Amino acid sequence: MNSQQKLNLTMLCDFYELTMGNGYFQAGYQDRITYFDVFFRDVPDKGGFAVCAGLDQLIDYIENLHFDEEDIQYLRGKGLFSEAFLDYLRHFRFTGDIWAIPEGTPIFPREPVVTVRAPAIEAQLIETFTLLTINHQSLIATKANRIVRAAEGRTVLEFGSRRAQGNDGAISGARAAYIGGCAGTACTISDQLYGVPAGGTMAHSWVQMFDSQYEAFKTYCEIYPTNATLLVDTYNVLKSGVPDAIRAFNEVLRPKGITKCGIRLDSGDIAYLTREARKMLDEAGWESCQISASNSLDEYIIRDLLRQGAQVDLFGVGERMITASSQPVFGGVYKLAAVEDAQGNIIPKIKVSENVDKITNPHFKKVYRIFDRETGKAEADYIAVWDEQVDASAPLELFDPQATWKRKTYTDFVIRELQVPVFRNGQLVYRRPGLKEIQDYCRTQVDTLWDEVKRFENPHNYYVDLSQKLWDIKQALLRSQR
Repeated sequence: MNSQQKLNLTMLCDFYELTMGNGYFQAGYQDRITYFDVFFRDVPDKGGFAVCAGLDQLIDYIENLHFDEEDIQYLRGKGLFSEAFLDYLRHFRFTGDIWAIPEGTPIFPREPVVTVRAPAIEAQLIETFTLLTINHQSLIATKANRIVRAAEGRTVLEFGSRRAQGNDGAISGARAAYIGGCAGTACTISDQLYGVPAGGTMAHSWVQMFDSQYEAFKTYCEIYPTNATLLVDTYNVLKSGVPDAIRAFNEVLRPKGITKCGIRLDSGDIAYLTREARKMLDEAGWESCQISASNSLDEYIIRDLLRQGAQVDLFGVGERMITASSQPVFGGVYKLAAVEDAQGNIIPKIKVSENVDKITNPHFKKVYRIFDRETGKAEADYIAVWDEQVDASAPLELFDPQATWKRKTYTDFVIRELQVPVFRNGQLVYRRPGLKEIQDYCRTQVDTLWDEVKRFENPHNYYVDLSQKLWDIKQALLRSQR
């Protein structure tokens, strides 16, 4: 296969999904309806919440599921698969149902983010890509949201393409960073594909190309008078960089009546240099000139810079955002929760482990978020069996599933189901929101969280509780496995 040709992402699956699929087919289980949950166990960076992302790419994947004849020939060559199964794959498409929490929603450990109801082979085959897209984009959206919140209202741009893990890491990572709150990206193709606003100015090579730094700045201002952000740390920031920028602004922009401009620093003591640069710019009458900073930033460095009085209007964040370098794995998993018998009854399934955190919550479930009616703040999430109805007009008692004596009763609350239908019988039923709409939704939903949940260190533990019915089913299954 030519690696440059367009890939059929249906084949982006773990090989065991195909061997199990063939096994299900041979055993007559290909039509058995199964329920799988996508959930995660720990928030990256020991944070209080994560941000859901990646659903839009999952939709594209589901709608394009198919096996080409080239794929069939490859699988035949492995010598493991029956001809009947290969013929089944030749006509393969997704016919099941999917529910998901919309992109931009704050999510918490152990609650179903995506639920798949489908025949066994279909549900098994989509495991890898489902996890890949939800894990990766939720990781980057979560990291970006932390960095944006650290910037305290200042603009944050994603600058990480050249340090990303592969081309899709850069492209979809820029999309996820935008959902998390970034204002734009340096990645041109992410703008072309998804509408993430792309922008940029110059590198050190531009300054080095000219006989003098001043000539480089002046030429750039002449070519891009309405977008003149000058990189001032190629040589010496305070002795020549800022003075040459001011001179270029005075000679090119001021006569045109243009006041919008900027300088950028990519090295050195950002706190000290930006304070001094701000004084120089203001004294020269360029109070409107924005100061940008980059150079291996993350939420902690940005927070410290601002505490030290750094005069930064815009942060360009690269490798530590696009790779989520402090914890570069979002540990989402894909686990069987239930199957249907021949009569259509839902039979709960559980995975048991001596590691308590790895014991799954069984059954086909609903996830609710409880909001305090007076404050509008999210109080807890509530996981119930699919056929349970929550009466918001009656008191609702929640208990900690790990410490059942810890109980709280809610009386004046609003409750909202988090998962929404995405596919029914293989057909898309979800209105796909635009990326800006998702970003705005993310901002409003994060605002519903208490500040204690949003702390970077030792955040408040947001409760995700089980209904009494679901807890009883889980305990009965655990007892039956002894």
